[in-house]
Amino acid sequence: MKVAGIATIILFYSTLFAAKAQTSIITTNSTAGQVMQGNYNPTLYQASVVLNDHATISNGINQRVSPDTLHSYFDSLRIFHNRNTGSDTLSAINGIGAARRWVFHKFQQFSAQNGNRLIPSYLQFDLNICNINQHKDIIAVLPGMDTTDKAIVLIEGHIDSRCEDVCDTACLAQGMEDNVSGTGLVLELARVMSKYSYNHTIVFMVTIGEEQGLYGAQAFADYARQNNIKIMSVLNNDVIGGIFCGHTSSAPSCSGYGNIDSTDVRLFSYGTFNSLHKGLCRYIKLQYKERILPAASVPMSINILTPEDRTGRGGDHMPFRQLNFTAMRFTAANEDGDADVTNPAYTDRQHTTRDTLGIDVNNDGIIDSFYVDFDYLARNCVINGNAAGMMAIGPATPAFTLTSNGTDNLDINITQQQQYLNYKVGVRTITNDWDSVYAFSGNLAYSISNLPSAVYIVSVCAVDANGVESLFSGEQMVRVGVQETASVDGSVQLLQNRPNPADEATTISVLVGKTPNYKEASIIVTDMAGRIVKQVPLILKEGMNEVIYEHGYHASGIFMYTLIMDGKAVQSRRMVFTN
Repeated sequence: MKVAGIATIILFYSTLFAAKAQTSIITTNSTAGQVMQGNYNPTLYQASVVLNDHATISNGINQRVSPDTLHSYFDSLRIFHNRNTGSDTLSAINGIGAARRWVFHKFQQFSAQNGNRLIPSYLQFDLNICNINQHKDIIAVLPGMDTTDKAIVLIEGHIDSRCEDVCDTACLAQGMEDNVSGTGLVLELARVMSKYSYNHTIVFMVTIGEEQGLYGAQAFADYARQNNIKIMSVLNNDVIGGIFCGHTSSAPSCSGYGNIDSTDVRLFSYGTFNSLHKGLCRYIKLQYKERILPAASVPMSINILTPEDRTGRGGDHMPFRQLNFTAMRFTAANEDGDADVTNPAYTDRQHTTRDTLGIDVNNDGIIDSFYVDFDYLARNCVINGNAAGMMAIGPATPAFTLTSNGTDNLDINITQQQQYLNYKVGVRTITNDWDSVYAFSGNLAYSISNLPSAVYIVSVCAVDANGVESLFSGEQMVRVGVQETASVDGSVQLLQNRPNPADEATTISVLVGKTPNYKEASIIVTDMAGRIVKQVPLILKEGMNEVIYEHGYHASGIFMYTLIMDGKAVQSRRMVFTN
């Protein structure tokens, strides 16, 4: 989804849903609603052969996800001509109605192939979008085997497409990259993952209304809140199958026109320190490194980005985050366009009639040069499914305390979910990813010694008897060793930005031990010649104070940032930006 300028994105999303609220949100299959609430008998949905071993699930997803099957979904969905949310709902061959019925039928097929355990339903809601008043997301609910913890795992991607005019229902709007790639991924995981059994319920969802304002995702988020549905995590997939870099691309993204990248994927999420959304991204990456990468014929690089989404853009993970559900977004490394269709010079494919499956090179009537790489999409599909599967069978997340003697160590003590024999500790300093992950067993306390002076950010997870990890806890922070202390009353410290080096944005943090007496504070960024690049206002309170500094894509180099309090420079540090 395109928003006009990064400065307006926060205002846009904070007012959008209040201005146009979905009403009469229901599941057309009441059983699906009951299962998502955890009000069901799990034995009614038990598989004839229960396959719930972690290795069986992980290896099965890795081996059974099929590029050819993904290709077949694209071939089917492109025939509906236009999938705009306001397009035809009655035709059997054109429009959003025919497309969503086709998806619903695929969910029914997958259910029939797996003992009718998958429950298809529509999530129906009323709202005027492009002059259509009633809309439907398509969901498929796979009931978990244990209702002790009723939290569900949600995998989503939007099916609606668009051309230059957001409500044009007559144009050719096949939307292959944006977003049959996400729809196809959700369908393939529903097909593959419904063979296996999980403790937690998994919901596969194909949304509508994304291009007009994230309305389908907002409807489900509202439905979950209204019906006390506990969501463990949301994995949103949008523009996830293309490998070609357009003339334009929403930063942070690809390096230049024609660049090809089929081995990297971007993970976007909200927040910085103690963000469960960023923690979810780290968990996804860890599960890939541990379970998929060792056997991968084509290794993937998973990049945890600083922003919640690309510059000036938004996606279906955002309504969930706004209602305090943990959520993130998968997006391909390269995008063919930044969706700025108001620019007369715009020639890229995203949000145009050019977003098609590919071209017929030799004019034989068969597409033989594809804009979507199905092998790449399959690899991203596996990353999604593997992480979701491990979450859905994993143990409960522990809580902990973190202390240091102030010299060179970290002391971790598990305080909740103490029933497990094994735990892991994720430790990071200046990046969005962990520097190290430590494992310990046999007790509830663990110490890490001989650490260099730094501010350490720590989270923990539990590991069950089968070696399956929980999601990681919230983060805690502690200073180890002697720190630079040019500060006011020794209570204010400017920390190293994270990540460093950075892409287009970075987090600047100020740690306050005791709230200082001051009138104004800010961060001033300068180049190495001392010229001011930007001044960012800052409010200082006891604890961690953070601002995200958006430097801009392709603006590389070394810069200084300085904490200013009442006109006095308190402390300065260097930061590096790279393309």
